[in-house]
Amino acid sequence: MGNDTYVSPLNSRYASKEMQYIFSPDKKFRTWRRLWIALAESEKELGLDITEEQINELKANMDNINYDVAAREEKIRRHDVMAHVHAYGEQCPTAKGIIHLGATSCYVGDNTDMIIMREALTLIRKRLVVCMDLLCRFADEYKALPTLGFTHFQPAQLVTVGKRATLWLQDLMFDLEEVEQVLASMKLLGCKGTTGTQASFMDLFNGDHAKCVELDKKIANKMGFESSYYVSGQTYSRKVDTRVLNALSSIAQSAHKFSNDIRLLQHLKEIEEPFEKTQIGSSAMAYKRNPMRSERIASLSRYVIADVLNPAMTASEQWFERTLDDSANKRISVPEAFLAVDAILGIYANVASGLVVYPNMINKHIMDELPFMATENIMMEAVKKGGDRQELHEKIRVYSMEAGSVVKNEGKPNDLLSRIIKDPAFGLKEEDINKMLDPKLYIGRCPEQVDTFLNEAIRPILKAHSDDLKVSEVELNV
Repeated sequence: MGNDTYVSPLNSRYASKEMQYIFSPDKKFRTWRRLWIALAESEKELGLDITEEQINELKANMDNINYDVAAREEKIRRHDVMAHVHAYGEQCPTAKGIIHLGATSCYVGDNTDMIIMREALTLIRKRLVVCMDLLCRFADEYKALPTLGFTHFQPAQLVTVGKRATLWLQDLMFDLEEVEQVLASMKLLGCKGTTGTQASFMDLFNGDHAKCVELDKKIANKMGFESSYYVSGQTYSRKVDTRVLNALSSIAQSAHKFSNDIRLLQHLKEIEEPFEKTQIGSSAMAYKRNPMRSERIASLSRYVIADVLNPAMTASEQWFERTLDDSANKRISVPEAFLAVDAILGIYANVASGLVVYPNMINKHIMDELPFMATENIMMEAVKKGGDRQELHEKIRVYSMEAGSVVKNEGKPNDLLSRIIKDPAFGLKEEDINKMLDPKLYIGRCPEQVDTFLNEAIRPILKAHSDDLKVSEVELNV
């Protein structure tokens, strides 16, 4: 296409070539032909008058799709499935009469959708595992590095950089569990016919119920599924699409949360996403290092979270055994959700693999707030030296307010500790207080929590999915 034609940014800028191919016309039509072969083979095995010569002819032309003929036929017939039936028939004159025998359009359309969604979800699972592995390494490396914790984005108790990363990692773990549940539940539509009754196949098999049941099983097995859905209308239940996109939306939610945290940390100059030597952060302000990749994660994630409403509405509005108001919507909403999440996880992996941590800046922010956090320890130490707890508590309250005012109104450093040192009621020297200002005294069980979580929850998952870690890297085009 030229520059005068709209091209989806999901293709031109964001999604991987692997995911683009899964949802490509070529993948779809090759799968249609595989399904027609599986149907013919199964019907032959169950006694219909289909020859080995016909099967071999279909197989010989399976990947040799005559797209020009299909396009010509679709203009005449206004029906994409029948156009490809006729195009395949031109290449396979011997088998022409048995292509699509007994089937309805949804045999190839819906079964292909299930096959493609399962393959796409498998790729998403691989990308999830890659992100989990990267965060696992990051969390382990920084499990003991204290950092200022925030609630409501207000300074709270200390945590560690690694402990915070486990929160991102746990969200992805939940997402992986959901993806695996959806994958395990996915079945083939099978051969159910026009209204899901298998009436056409009952005719073909002269009323033999067992052969109709066996036909479904054979086709499912040939296409790599354990089974097909027990019941359906003409289509598989559109609730399946809802379940799939809910899993994708869950990933988008986790990624968005991660990207928000990185953007805030980059503002604080504590942690930055990767920034290349020749990268431009702003067209006007050359000094800027905008968190552009994290912002792109947020932007694409928002799209996916909104997109999940499409299959939800489609599932709720289906009429009886079949309507066609799902078709145009499905063609857009399902592929684009996968393409967007593929892009999101590719960017996520890129950011997670190159996070830059600035310990000195982190420590500076800690020391700006630690005097307030250390006051309880200071008070207890002063009580041990004979001080009155209630009196000391009141003094700390007053001094804290005065010190806070100096910081906020005058822009000066926090002088709370110097006020306490000067007050003889505390009986503490500067060296006494300095011993209480080691940030590691205030991180609780963060390192131990990280170790337990990684060892007991994450590393067993990574070991079980070790093959998924070999997935190719997504190239960032922008």
